[in-house]
Amino acid sequence: MENNHNYQNNYNTEIKTYSEDELKIIEEGKVQIKFPDFDKVSSDAPVFYNPRMEFNRDTSILALQAYQREVDREINICDLFGGSGIRGIRYKKEIDGVGDVAVNDISPLANEFTRINAELNDVEVEIDQKEANNELRSNMGRFDVIDIDPFGTPSPFVDSAGYNLKRDSLLCLTATDTSCLCGTYVESCIRKYNAKSYKSEYCHENGIRILIGFAALTLAKYQKYIEVKMSHSSDHYMRTYLKVRKGSKATDESLKNIGYIAHCKHCLYREELKGLASSISETCPECGEKLITAGPMWLGPVQNEEFIDSMIEIADEKELNQKKKVLKLLNSCKIEANAPSTFYDIHKVCRALKISAPKFDKVFDKLEEEGFITVKTHYSPLGIKTDANNKELMKIIQELVDE
Repeated sequence: MENNHNYQNNYNTEIKTYSEDELKIIEEGKVQIKFPDFDKVSSDAPVFYNPRMEFNRDTSILALQAYQREVDREINICDLFGGSGIRGIRYKKEIDGVGDVAVNDISPLANEFTRINAELNDVEVEIDQKEANNELRSNMGRFDVIDIDPFGTPSPFVDSAGYNLKRDSLLCLTATDTSCLCGTYVESCIRKYNAKSYKSEYCHENGIRILIGFAALTLAKYQKYIEVKMSHSSDHYMRTYLKVRKGSKATDESLKNIGYIAHCKHCLYREELKGLASSISETCPECGEKLITAGPMWLGPVQNEEFIDSMIEIADEKELNQKKKVLKLLNSCKIEANAPSTFYDIHKVCRALKISAPKFDKVFDKLEEEGFITVKTHYSPLGIKTDANNKELMKIIQELVDE
């Protein structure tokens, strides 16, 4: 049939024929992408383009460009789960100072569309068809950037990334299994990330810290440690950018950032406990109720103000459809860089006090007047990061209500 293309299905030898009418072309950034027009994005689709992840890819363009300028050299990139090829092709076309880009996918159909889309955009990328861990294990020390953006958890691939990554490289991780990282499925989190999650008001921040902590502990066996450059929780996923450094003593020192958060759901007391072998009390020191502990997780910074500043500057140079949304996130994350871990949800605090909530801005302004660190958070529109403890915050809110 004229204008038909034959592509091999994902996991068997069945040949699927797509007419041009069944193919869709979209524009994102500086590229055009052709792919089969499936009704639903899912892991069952032999190759897919997920429009909801355009924001992720736009943010990634800025992060990788900021990293390239920081290391000031040509960078080689591995897009471990290529799909339609859009991420790797955008990296090659839209980031300055990029050398080789390897786009890997176990699906022959996905690889065929990566080839088609690379030709469509007049770029050269290497197309690999390997199981993800084999791709990393067979290319030790080759990549400056490894981007792991799977449909689900990245945890089965972090060890191979740790084996592969060289000094001063960048590891980019996306996790879409937020329900387990946020405490809905505790056993699943233990199985995947060797950590216990808890569904608190700041569970998305805890989820990112569990993901980063898992990466830090996994890379430590290779005498490698991390510097967190930027992290965010958006829509249905969590994303973090980790610069990988090397050295046994520095790795040991870095692991002092691993620990636990103990939380009281009755009075909202919370406490950081650094160290894998920390002694954890079972009862809240303020109200005597049972403490719930989450971790191990990363208790160090999850944002780097200087790196995010660089991303913001680069945004002015790039063609991004989601630029306004990306800049809003980056400015929020920049403000959070020097704020304490965890945050308070004002409505949750008021429910604990059994009072109606005052206006958010009044609480925010009062905390600032009292001299506390006070920062809004991208995790929640009702969240406040502050060094005020639960009692101090409750006192301020109660006073506002009583006025």
